[in-house]
Amino acid sequence: MRKLFLFVVIMAGMTVLAVSTGAVDYVVEWRVKSALLDSGMSDKRAGCMAKRLTKRLSIPQLLKLKDGMEPREGEAENPAGLGDAIKRLRRSGDTEVVTVTGSSAALCSIGIG
Repeated sequence: MRKLFLFVVIMAGMTVLAVSTGAVDYVVEWRVKSALLDSGMSDKRAGCMAKRLTKRLSIPQLLKLKDGMEPREGEAENPAGLGDAIKRLRRSGDTEVVTVTGSSAALCSIGIG
């Protein structure tokens, strides 16, 4: 019983340390960047967008974005064009997600993100 208690205390301490030092933010940004790279985006643009998205959206909003961008039955794995990407983006149902993602894509594509 004592070992279990010690384990729980150590895990709680590690969680607090990870959150307070920003390690969680780094992991989230890395996962967003990886997803963008997997969708065919360049490394520079994916890094720019990941940084902007993780600073401006919450974890639940990032999950809405991920779910909205998933292909539905009959759709290609990656959006075929801008119109298809916008349609998928709107499926998130969150106007802030749409706005932040759109502005980040535009700013990062012209290099001022």
